[in-house]
Amino acid sequence: MIDTHIDIPWEEKTADGLPDWRKRDQADIAMREAERRFTIPKAEAGGLGAACLAAYTPQASLDNAGHDAAWRRARAMLEAMQEMVPLHVPGRAVLCRTAQEVRQTAEAGKVALVPVMENGYPLADDPSRIGHLARRYGVRYMTLTHNGHNLLADSAVVRQGREEAHGGLSALGREVIGEMNRHGVLVDVSHASRRTMMQAVEVSTVPVFASHSCVRALCDHPRNLDDGQLDALKASGGLIQITAMAPFLRRGGGGTLADFVEHVLYVTRRIGVEHVGISSDFDGGGGIEGWQDASETHHLPVALERAGLDGAEIRAICGGNMLRLMESAEKEIFESQT
Repeated sequence: MIDTHIDIPWEEKTADGLPDWRKRDQADIAMREAERRFTIPKAEAGGLGAACLAAYTPQASLDNAGHDAAWRRARAMLEAMQEMVPLHVPGRAVLCRTAQEVRQTAEAGKVALVPVMENGYPLADDPSRIGHLARRYGVRYMTLTHNGHNLLADSAVVRQGREEAHGGLSALGREVIGEMNRHGVLVDVSHASRRTMMQAVEVSTVPVFASHSCVRALCDHPRNLDDGQLDALKASGGLIQITAMAPFLRRGGGGTLADFVEHVLYVTRRIGVEHVGISSDFDGGGGIEGWQDASETHHLPVALERAGLDGAEIRAICGGNMLRLMESAEKEIFESQT
């Protein structure tokens, strides 16, 4: 099973409102009794074979100070991911760059960890940073935005300022998507505005996906995807990874594993089982009744089976679809180099 969006614990901002780049010790990744919802012992207990770990950067000012702090933070978080395995969980987890490495790690009984980025804000106005993130740290996806517009695109949630800044993607955002395609970094449209998401589908040569979103027809939240967006995902060959964030599952919160399964079933009926997966958003606000931390991940396939899905469908939802998407991005790297 692959959980496609888990945050690593980190202080959000400094006292002056800039993204905090100071490293946080990750020793608790090795602890069963830890406050964080995802640890390696919890993953082992829950049968979770792989997790995408997000270097999350909160949106701050669009000036040199904000961009410099965001770039320092993103690299510090990715370095912390690289260090945590040999320091704290050697022999139990592996940092993976490819779908094949994920498969091999899971088959060896270890937990595969895939580095990813949440928010394109740290790129500032420099698309070449995508190549650095992919080569140096093995980053495999990046959300274009978080809560608030950046230089790349408009966000679904705006806490202050204009409703739109670019009318979707900026010219820079389109250039960045080209670089993401070239370096095998999947385009993640979670947090993006509707216009941004629909334009990303048109621009990207690799199927796009939403790493942690839910269905708007079942819960009218700006972070969720409507039927038109789901149809666009299908046309692109992409995925929506239903997430265990209660306010996205049920308006007003209180979402449960039963609600989670209803969102999964809605997508399978609307656009097909090959276009849906699972994510928790653990340690970023995720966690619902029935799936409170990684140790309860084994409840998901049981709940999906009870809902009438067969073994092949459950395997696709719980990881196969995401591995296929990663492979499509890896193929693009190969083709761009030949």
